Amino acid sequence: HECYRKEFSVKFPGSSLGSGMSPSQPLPPKENALFKRILKCYEHKQYKNGLKFAKQILTNPKFADHGETLAMKGLTLNCLGRKDEAYEYVRKGLRNDLKSHVCWHVYGLLQRSDRKYDEAIKCYRNALKWDKDNIQILRDLSLLQIQMRDLEGYRDTRYQLFMLRPTQRASWIGFSMSYHLLKDYDMALKILEEFRKTQTKRGYDYEHSELLLYQNMVMREAGELDEALGHLAHNEEQICDKLSVLETRANLLMQVGQYPAAESIYRELLNRNPENHEYYHGLLKALRQQGVEDELKLFEECQDTFPRAQTPRRLPGHIPKSTDTSKITT
Repeated sequence: HECYRKEFSVKFPGSSLGSGMSPSQPLPPKENALFKRILKCYEHKQYKNGLKFAKQILTNPKFADHGETLAMKGLTLNCLGRKDEAYEYVRKGLRNDLKSHVCWHVYGLLQRSDRKYDEAIKCYRNALKWDKDNIQILRDLSLLQIQMRDLEGYRDTRYQLFMLRPTQRASWIGFSMSYHLLKDYDMALKILEEFRKTQTKRGYDYEHSELLLYQNMVMREAGELDEALGHLAHNEEQICDKLSVLETRANLLMQVGQYPAAESIYRELLNRNPENHEYYHGLLKALRQQGVEDELKLFEECQDTFPRAQTPRRLPGHIPKSTDTSKITT
């Protein structure tokens, strides 16, 4: 859903890398300003300019071994496809400043780019030893944990992010998701409900709408079908995606055995889009058709109702060849 999609987009803004003021290798104002420009160039994919600024720092004998600058030069070279040089510079930078969260973070990014995810996770954890509350490193760590299906680790990392940013929507969603993935549906729903209590109602809020749909999905996965139906009815006005409301309600009604109500919604959905295969299959199930003849009659009816639609003419192709389908396929 949109409300947490933003949270998991892979970004690496330069500001999260630091300012070049490593406790063990601080830079004076002039060189620190150059380092910030390296970060800015990396962020805006101006890699050649970034290398120029790195050179200005590293050609000064006083800062030739500055770890974070060497690491950033390596990361920039990696973006230019010069992987061997990239590893050389990043490792050299790390050796020169083992206490820099920037160097460890950069080394982790390099490992991640080569799909060495276990090694990247180790690097991120080392980075967090020196900057335990770094939001970007925690987010990068959570991405790899979920990719490696380390769901317990993902939950713990999302809890840290939640505690650091308790007012952000993405923090609540990510924390709830971590329990959802562990199939602890009760806790996931409790977190979502607590978050909803903190929200003020606004006229049109698409992100809140997506949150409600996500909450409903967790209810369905938890087997709380009646509660999910009630949740849809109670929050329908706040949900912007009316099509999803109809589709979800039809599916739920089928699961709880309310076939006439489901049939009515599937017919409404077909009026909206007579080319959607799933709506025809849903309608057939809602009508509980017992044989081929019943299915043929339904498709004939749909052809009359939607004369320009192609789907009700094509779908009868699954009917056994021994059945005369000439009437409905012409």
